[in-house]
Amino acid sequence: MGGTVSLCRGDPNQVCRVTPDRSATIALSSETAKREAREGVLLIGNFLSATGGKRSVCEDLAHELRMEGWQTTCASDRTQALPKLRHILETIWSQRHAYSVAQVDVFSGRAFIWAMAACLLLQVLSRPYVLTLHGGNLPKFALRWRRSLRWLMTRASAVTAPSNYLVRAFLPLRPDLQLLPNGMSLNGYPFRLRPHVSARLIWVRSFHEMYNPIMAVEVVAALVELHPDVHLTMIGPDRGDGSLERTRRRIEELDLAHAITIVPGVQKSELPPMLDRADIFINTTNIDNAPVTVYEALACGLCVVSTNVGGIPDMLTDGTNALLIPRGDVAAMADTIDDLLADRLDCARLSGEARRTACQSDWTVVLPRWISILKSARDVYAS
Repeated sequence: MGGTVSLCRGDPNQVCRVTPDRSATIALSSETAKREAREGVLLIGNFLSATGGKRSVCEDLAHELRMEGWQTTCASDRTQALPKLRHILETIWSQRHAYSVAQVDVFSGRAFIWAMAACLLLQVLSRPYVLTLHGGNLPKFALRWRRSLRWLMTRASAVTAPSNYLVRAFLPLRPDLQLLPNGMSLNGYPFRLRPHVSARLIWVRSFHEMYNPIMAVEVVAALVELHPDVHLTMIGPDRGDGSLERTRRRIEELDLAHAITIVPGVQKSELPPMLDRADIFINTTNIDNAPVTVYEALACGLCVVSTNVGGIPDMLTDGTNALLIPRGDVAAMADTIDDLLADRLDCARLSGEARRTACQSDWTVVLPRWISILKSARDVYAS
């Protein structure tokens, strides 16, 4: 029976198993808890969807592992830096009898401090951990913090990365670094082959400068005279750097309110039908790695037009499963979309190859590899 493990209140020698629907809590004896811990995993990352944040890959991984019978302990759902760090460390210590292996997400910036602190405590507890590298900015971050990253990676039982971009960047620090794509459930994404496309565009990222949302507005401005029916839906949470306000202001300046709809954020379950209603997915990012939103668009068979930054050229092949343009080049993106709308490009081929690319990330492919990696690390600990 899957579920989330936590400490029982009242008896420090017992562990509680919370059933998946949280309808019941079962007290486990210390001996039973030790046995259960062999199928217990601790996941350290961003678990923010329950508090209104974006659902992350680690949340999906936790869900898939629970469905396979693993007991999962997760941290953290805190959003502020110090409370998040404290919660991570408290969870690692207080739940130490509930897991025998950990998986830790590694990002740049202050998130790297959370990962480093978590792994230090895991080493004190003699718990093996698997690292997962994330973020298009991590290679640049590593230029300054290379020694710390080397220390962290060499002590991990295994290191994974979701893109060849990160594999290439960090292979010198960990020669056995494994490429492991972000998982997704293709069953949740309706596929529609698009032999021809309409001028229904969609953009799905956070409103932040690194994702360059204003470029998407400028692209619509360049298209609207040739294609008066063009409409762009922009979906994403506000990351708080002023990008959302600047985007709205630019829409007003260009008189494009009729052509652009902003949706500040949606539940993950709401996104597939919104993707299905569009035909062209645009990705205007300045920095990127292996964005899940692009894979979701591929899964639905949209024609993807993206900047060719970071790990994008590793996940997308120009002219095969997507169309790539230089970073920040509004004219190139608008011209490419115009070519799609005018049937000067093979939309059906792009759409079909998009779905085939997404199939490589289905959980039926990715999850067995995760289980193998976690079991290998756990068995070393157990022996």
